[in-house]
Parts: sequence; C-alpha cells; structure tokens
Amino acid sequence: MADEKNLREGVSPETDELASTLMGDALDLLAANEPFEVLLAVQDESGVVKSYEFVDDGPEACLEGARAKVAELAGTGAQRYAIVYEGAVEDDAGAYADALLLEFGERGYRAYSAYSLFEGRGTGDGFTWTDPAPAGEMTPLL
Repeated sequence: MADEKNLREGVSPETDELASTLMGDALDLLAANEPFEVLLAVQDESGVVKSYEFVDDGPEACLEGARAKVAELAGTGAQRYAIVYEGAVEDDAGAYADALLLEFGERGYRAYSAYSLFEGRGTGDGFTWTDPAPAGEMTPLL
C-alpha cells in the first residue's frame, strides 16, 4: 500500500464502473429479496474481475473477511476493489433508514465510501433507491 500522503484524489473511470456495477447487482438482489451479507469485486491489472460473496459469519465478520481478501489479493496484481453490504444511515432527526453501503478503492488512490437509501425490499418494480451519496474517506486496502 502506498504512503497515504501521496495517494491520488478522485476515482478512475475503471473504479467507478466496478463500484457502480457491484452496487447495481446488489440493488437487484434487494429488489428480488435475495439474501446476501457482503459482496466483493476485485479487478486485476489486465482488467479481469473476480467476484466473492461472504456469508454465514454475521455482517461484521463477513465485512472483515472481504477487507482481508482485498489485502490478501494486493500482492497478486489487484488494482481496484468494491465492497457492498446492507446497513443503515442515520438522518438529521436521528431515525435510521435502510441503506446499501459501498466501499471502493484503487491502488495509488484514496479510498472512499458511499451509500444508497432504499425502500421496498423484495417488491421488484416497487423497489426504490436513491442515487449514491458520499459517506467519507476510508483507509485504502491496496
């Protein structure tokens, strides 16, 4: 992992596409009421994407497992990653809303998180979501 002071700002088009695709896949699963804990997509230097699903361990353990997998793949040519999982976001009134949370990063860049609020899990066409909103900077995993 590069020195965090020397990391580039922003998001490359490749990382944006990887993260957007993974988030779209997870929203489709929510609309269909298909269960998942944590999903991970990692793209290597040649553009090959590998997908992973972490289940059966509880949400926190699955998230830690996904982060550990990115760190494990760092030495094998991994260039960018996206992790998505379900959670909740607190609004200004102190209430919590269902949200799909996303973490993403790329070798040599700062890492970020975002979220999309959703309603109507399992309702197919009745399922709605918001455009992703930024949730802050993360510790880079590559």
